[in-house]
Amino acid sequence: MDYTKTAKSIVELVGGEENVQHMIHCMTRLRFNLHDIKKVDRKKMEKVPGVMGTNISGGQFQIIIGNDVPKVYTAILENSSIKADSKSKKSGNSKNVIASIFDVISGVFTPILPAIAGAGMIKGLLAIALTLGWLTNESQVYTILNAIGDGAFYFLPILLAVSAARKFGSSIYVAAAIGAALLHPTLTALLSSGEKVAFLGLPVTAVTYSSTVIPILLAIWIASYVEKWVDRIIPSMFKLIVVPTLTILIVVPVTLIAVGPLGNYLGNLLSFGVGALFEHGWIFAGLILGGTWSLIIMTGMHYAFLPIAMNNLATKGYDLILPSMFMANMGQAGATFAVSLRSKNKSFKSLAMTTSLTAVMGITEPAMYGVNMRLKKPFIGALIGGAVGGAYYSALGVKYYILGGNAGLPGIASFIGEGFVLAVLGFPIAFAAGAIATYLMGFEDVESDEEETTDGDQSKADGSSPDVIVAAEKLFSPLKGEVKPLSEVKDSTFSSGIMGKGFAIQPTEGKVVSPVTGRVTTIFKTKHAIGITSDNGAEILIHIGLDTVKLNGKHFTAHVKDGDFVDVGDTLVTFDLEAIKAEGYDLTTPIIITNPDRYQSIQPVKEGHVETRDAFMALLV
Repeated sequence: MDYTKTAKSIVELVGGEENVQHMIHCMTRLRFNLHDIKKVDRKKMEKVPGVMGTNISGGQFQIIIGNDVPKVYTAILENSSIKADSKSKKSGNSKNVIASIFDVISGVFTPILPAIAGAGMIKGLLAIALTLGWLTNESQVYTILNAIGDGAFYFLPILLAVSAARKFGSSIYVAAAIGAALLHPTLTALLSSGEKVAFLGLPVTAVTYSSTVIPILLAIWIASYVEKWVDRIIPSMFKLIVVPTLTILIVVPVTLIAVGPLGNYLGNLLSFGVGALFEHGWIFAGLILGGTWSLIIMTGMHYAFLPIAMNNLATKGYDLILPSMFMANMGQAGATFAVSLRSKNKSFKSLAMTTSLTAVMGITEPAMYGVNMRLKKPFIGALIGGAVGGAYYSALGVKYYILGGNAGLPGIASFIGEGFVLAVLGFPIAFAAGAIATYLMGFEDVESDEEETTDGDQSKADGSSPDVIVAAEKLFSPLKGEVKPLSEVKDSTFSSGIMGKGFAIQPTEGKVVSPVTGRVTTIFKTKHAIGITSDNGAEILIHIGLDTVKLNGKHFTAHVKDGDFVDVGDTLVTFDLEAIKAEGYDLTTPIIITNPDRYQSIQPVKEGHVETRDAFMALLV
């Protein structure tokens, strides 16, 4: 990939530099806040090399790149005046309250995910070492490694404070100081002593702030307003010292007295609600959550679950929400795997297989946006896979113990504990369910650049044959009737060979079946003609009767649609033979190979009467 070229194309298609308010990136996506999202050309954007898909969520325009997103991000910064921290006070987009909340949660959590993921993985590896007896929890090595892995979680309020301050536009160092004050060992000891605590006569509720989420988010949100208010009323010569001093002196006590207890209460309430759902909803809780998790990700609402999950881990030692995310991801991986099996487009087939593997590893955006949503039906198959896996997990009470930061195979250590084996079995169950559902439903395949773009003629736009690889094969008769040379057809378009080479059949039964295993590339609205591409590259046109297009579909019934995969003998179209004859139409049916230049010869295998599924034409290379 030419990162510079891709970067320039992206900037142009989002409406230019002047349309960009702010740009960040996560593990797989570029995230743009734009002045006017209507200026984006999504259709052209999705054709840019390296772009796997696009999405709009929470007022953000998101471009799915995959593992190369940091390089594209850097190329944009280097080749434009866009800055990662640039924001505009003007915006053409108005957001509702819910979208704004999700945007805030997303903006706060995305930057700290690498730290949480790294620390979580260390905790997971440490848990494995303990389970296998490689370490004991009394050793100094364990103590040091545990501190390394647990540090990001214990001091999570400080990380969140810094990230939230960036999002709210306030001082990150003042925010860090507020978080540090709440975690100070002396204050922690006082609040956990069991004694009544008061500040200036106002009661302070005993709350443990380590590993909490909601209290610090509320505190820094308030701090952003306090800081701006103090900054407006303090003379410039005193701002440097007075503004941070007053902000910290106001916000920390307010948090201890009111905000902290409120945030802690909200966190416990949410945790209780989710716990009750899984306790009383049994199998349906996981089925619903696993089946809708991918939709939740699309809206950005998944970030709203992180505070709840973190609170569950901090208070209960386990969480029941995040296992559903694993199952949803495995469903996406399975669906994409099925696409790789069924797609006849070689480049797309390769893309599907690659994104399936990355989805198994927990990076699902390329699979979800680049493959499954693009084809529609595979996305439904992925949701089914997630629902089946989620139902399995909730039925057996599978728990998530460690926030590992990855909802794929590398994050499996997060389940180490009671029910670990059951958790592992859920991965292939969700994967298989998504794959089977997608394979059975089928989908409209992606056409390659070389494939046909006009009805009926399966050649390139310039009239040349497509650059496809073909192999010798036999065609089986699509009709019951009498085989005739194409030259005997009473239509010069066919008899002269302009459309291609082949043979004709005079039908004795009103049923057309597939002569090959392949894909339906075209079925005319009038249902009188069908185009099929075989697995071996043969492009076949079956034209039922002569001038029957004038019937406008009358007396014809289609049993397939564009993009359907078919096997030899599958019914394509049925028609009322006698009724069409009664209206004066010749039912001689040409079976044409529209890419004949790819074959050395096209020969008859059987002459005279044929039954459906009889071999009747040979294509030699």
